Amino acid sequence: MKKICSPVHDPNCPWHRRARHAVGHSLRIRLVLVFMALAVAVAVTFMGGVQKAVSVGWREAARPLLMDYVDRLAAEIGSPPSIERAQAIASRLPLTLRIDGPQIHWASHPDQQNPDWMSDKVRQESRWTGDENGHSLLRRTTADGHHIEFGLNALSWDKRPRIAWGTLTVLLLLTALAYVYVRHLLRPLDDIRQGAQRFGNGNFAQPIPVRHAHRPDELGQLAETINTMGDDIHQMLEAKRALLLAMSHELRSPLTRARLNTELLPETADVQPQRLALMRDLGEMAGLITDLLESERLAGRHAALHREPTDVAELAREVVADLCSRHAGAADIALHTAPDLPAVRLDRSRLRLLLRNLLDNSLRHSESGAFPPELHLRLVDEGRVLELEVRDHGRGVPPEHLPHLAQAFYRPDTARQRATGGVGLGLYLCRLVAQAHDGQLNMRNAEPGLSVTVRLPVVE
Repeated sequence: MKKICSPVHDPNCPWHRRARHAVGHSLRIRLVLVFMALAVAVAVTFMGGVQKAVSVGWREAARPLLMDYVDRLAAEIGSPPSIERAQAIASRLPLTLRIDGPQIHWASHPDQQNPDWMSDKVRQESRWTGDENGHSLLRRTTADGHHIEFGLNALSWDKRPRIAWGTLTVLLLLTALAYVYVRHLLRPLDDIRQGAQRFGNGNFAQPIPVRHAHRPDELGQLAETINTMGDDIHQMLEAKRALLLAMSHELRSPLTRARLNTELLPETADVQPQRLALMRDLGEMAGLITDLLESERLAGRHAALHREPTDVAELAREVVADLCSRHAGAADIALHTAPDLPAVRLDRSRLRLLLRNLLDNSLRHSESGAFPPELHLRLVDEGRVLELEVRDHGRGVPPEHLPHLAQAFYRPDTARQRATGGVGLGLYLCRLVAQAHDGQLNMRNAEPGLSVTVRLPVVE
């Protein structure tokens, strides 16, 4: 199968593909090309119109003058033609002369392969092939039967390409200046794009710079509008975070009192089932509040990590042992650890939270009778990255839900129901823990089951 290169990331991609990609994705280049095409079209139209207008009137006015001038030159050469006079005229004027007749066969520029070409060129371009009576404008016949033909010197005519190259150079220079100016005009677009990316990543500290803030243009007004939108979003997020934190803190006290009162209930046969159910519900509510507080701590830009050398394999075995008290199938979790896995500097409590949530998620969504969940711990990228992979063998997740699984409070309606437990914070917390360690979390359907991979850079 032929590999298709990327014009953006592959420097070995053919130049024509990179150029086509640049034209298709660069507003600056397209504007410059439009301006250049418009300038060329206007110049060609104007020059053609002027040339047409001048040539139509000038041809009729210049015809008698040219005929009279050619007659004077022919008379000066004489009859029979004088080669010395013809040579003097050819050296004085940018003309070529050719004399053919019964006695003289002479050309002023015999070194030219086709000395009469320029006469033909002049006749073709000017359309002065003759007058209305069929008399040639550039050819005369003497009384003794010699034919004298006049033409423009090819060497002087060849100066026209130099003018064309000069015109092309000026056009390219003007195009380069136009590109620089358009790039300067559209530079705020780069600032707007970078600012929008910062806002999307949750960084609202640095607004988009506005050029000529006292009198902004359209792009400046757009930057001001986006800054206002960013401030509004920031205030909304801060208000939501403050509300969650306040609710979480305020709910802890009544939950603690409710749990204490529940524990004081008599452990009789008729009360014990309700007592255990209430204790279980209160425990889930306390865990939810703890997860909410932890998510707000990790979501902040200054999430504090307590890094310490951690034996990841030993920590994974501790998490599996702790899950055995809540899940009957936790003892069957297949732990695959690289034999040379060293201690890694990580936040032990946050990594425990990540492993617990991933393994708990895989246990709840594994099919009965299927293979148990798997946990793989290994070093990749020449030992620079610690990779943790947790895979279950359940039904997996519809592809359209995969990009949203690690969002807060997101639960697919089909594959993951509320009856299976969880409120949509588990994978969200795992993603925050990975990002706090400058890592990343990726998910894919393993067919069967869901595979979650966490990559954490190894810190010396």
